Amino acid sequence: MDGRFVKDWPRLVSWFPPTLWCAHAMITAPVALLAAVAAHAGFQVSVTVLVYPALARVPGEGWTVAHAAHSRAITPLVAVVYGLLAAASGWALFTGPGAWTLGCLAAVAVAVSVTVVLAAPAHGRLAAGHDPALLQRLLRADRVRAVAAVLATLAAIPAVW
Repeated sequence: MDGRFVKDWPRLVSWFPPTLWCAHAMITAPVALLAAVAAHAGFQVSVTVLVYPALARVPGEGWTVAHAAHSRAITPLVAVVYGLLAAASGWALFTGPGAWTLGCLAAVAVAVSVTVVLAAPAHGRLAAGHDPALLQRLLRADRVRAVAAVLATLAAIPAVW
């Protein structure tokens, strides 16, 4: 490389807006991040308090059908929530985050890591059949995700101001 890419980097990324205008209101990266992490926290706490306890009460003989129905119903919502979370997190990181934003992103990283490392594989194994021990591990992992999502929201609030 002859160095032109590095020299031209500011011009190449100048298209990336630090703010977006939407319905006559300015949306900044911290505001978008706050909206995304608040949506994620609402989703995650609802799953932790309502959805998973109901799923955990399903008896073994009805487990496979109930788990499959749960997976079909929640997957589109997970895709939207985590997609918004990824987009807002990337935007916030790209636009020069402050300390509160970095704290928020660290909590987001915990929630996403627990999802990828523990919750998603547990769901994959639970699809094959009811396993009370595995279900309890999923419930514990889910509580960690909920706490991380709430902490991310709390850290995002001062990042806006």
